[in-house]
Amino acid sequence: MKYTVADITRRTFIKSFCSLSLAMTLSPSALLAKTLPAIRKAIPGTGERLPVIGMGTSRTFDVGDDEQARGRLLEVLQAFFDHGGAVIDSSPMYGSAEQVTGDLLRRVHNKEALFAATKVWTWGKQDGIRQMQRSAQRMGVKQFDLMQIHNLRDWQVHLETLKTWKAEGKIRYIGITTSHGRDHQELETLMRTEPFDFVQFSYNIGNRVAEQRLLPIAKERGMATFINRPFQRGNLFQAVKGKSLPDWASEFDCASWAQFFLKFVVSHPAVTCAIPATSKVHHMIDNMAAGFGHLPDAALRDRMVKHLESL
Repeated sequence: MKYTVADITRRTFIKSFCSLSLAMTLSPSALLAKTLPAIRKAIPGTGERLPVIGMGTSRTFDVGDDEQARGRLLEVLQAFFDHGGAVIDSSPMYGSAEQVTGDLLRRVHNKEALFAATKVWTWGKQDGIRQMQRSAQRMGVKQFDLMQIHNLRDWQVHLETLKTWKAEGKIRYIGITTSHGRDHQELETLMRTEPFDFVQFSYNIGNRVAEQRLLPIAKERGMATFINRPFQRGNLFQAVKGKSLPDWASEFDCASWAQFFLKFVVSHPAVTCAIPATSKVHHMIDNMAAGFGHLPDAALRDRMVKHLESL
């Protein structure tokens, strides 16, 4: 059966796709929930399935005690869960993001699917333990679903702690991350030799270096992948500014450039979940729509790359 996606743009909801015309009286969240199949991918090690669109908190949730900003982010977080969200990724590196995320999580509803992920980003065993304990208090979780070693920092020390914590049931999965291309060679070595459940790195349609080695190694080793910077820190939107979405994007239920970029990322066979960050409700709803309907196949992925390069 062929499904279609509601035409959700980054500014408004407009009528589209005749098969959904009668359903447009529903709210956007109800429309997505009732008419489209959610896309989920399995964590290779366990088979647990996650929505392919998650949420990052870098920069966007680092707002401290600014009540107006927190109020806007509360709406963003609620929209995330209302549209099928689960994975939230944070870090003590992100300023006040963990605390703000935790405070807002205590106020939202419909959050039963939460998959809470953060990172350890310090030197030394005891400092690492204290930092992870603080992260749990800040985010208000008794057990992190995923604890990651941030940017490979002191990984030998922290990995031993994470192995112990996983065995004791204090965390469910262990991972490692980088957002720097200069760390890829070391990350490759660790992926081949250490028992990580997850690995996180940057990948997008404009920067496909991860396709050469990181993604194939993850698939070979049975590691789940979280993808950061799927919009290349906004640069991709600058590249398509003033350009119309190609008509053939409807073949994979894509109705905006944000969905175009996200569906490219999560359609890679070795990608588990993309974690874009936003502080705007309409952007969150647009992003989440990429997690419904169809994904492009290999031929369409090639066409997407060629189209972007032609603009």
